[in-house]
Amino acid sequence: MSDRDDAAESPATDGDGPARDPGHEWRVTEREAEYETGWYTGGYDRVEQPDGSEKDYYWAELPDAVVVVARTGDELVLVDQYRPVIREQCLELPAGIVEDGESFTTAGARELREETGFDPAGVSLLEEFWCSTGVLRHRRGIVFAEGLEPVERKLDGNEFLSVTTVPVDDALAVARRQPANDATIEGVLLAQAEGLL
Repeated sequence: MSDRDDAAESPATDGDGPARDPGHEWRVTEREAEYETGWYTGGYDRVEQPDGSEKDYYWAELPDAVVVVARTGDELVLVDQYRPVIREQCLELPAGIVEDGESFTTAGARELREETGFDPAGVSLLEEFWCSTGVLRHRRGIVFAEGLEPVERKLDGNEFLSVTTVPVDDALAVARRQPANDATIEGVLLAQAEGLL
């Protein structure tokens, strides 16, 4: 398995070859950022469609995020935390924002240390992709961490979470329990596809 952090610099592909040509320019005639929250920016682009009409396409722009699939022996590391946005207690893979100048792998190692108190000997990029492309400008990287050693946790002021592990063999079943979330299911499936879980 190779670290593909340099993939962002290569041409976009459809998985089998070079990027596809949209066949229409989709010219932006107006761009407006309507609000800034400090967490994300929201706005719209007025775009010329193939039939000559124009439409406002609304978007929210968020920083890149990383999700960490961390294995220790035959166990998968998860965090248990309350998500006020959906008002649910969630069992999830560790995750966080990629800071300026960080790669997905560097951010993943940092987030794993801070949230779980595990320092990985190795971190590799499994995949990076756009999320919810109909409304978000947001990229996510899924990384795999191994060779975990205990260190001191350094939680942010808004992080109230506990760390747990589940057997690797039960990882997908646990990820699919309600309230399930996309990042945890994606991470488990990608790691399984690579033969890592």
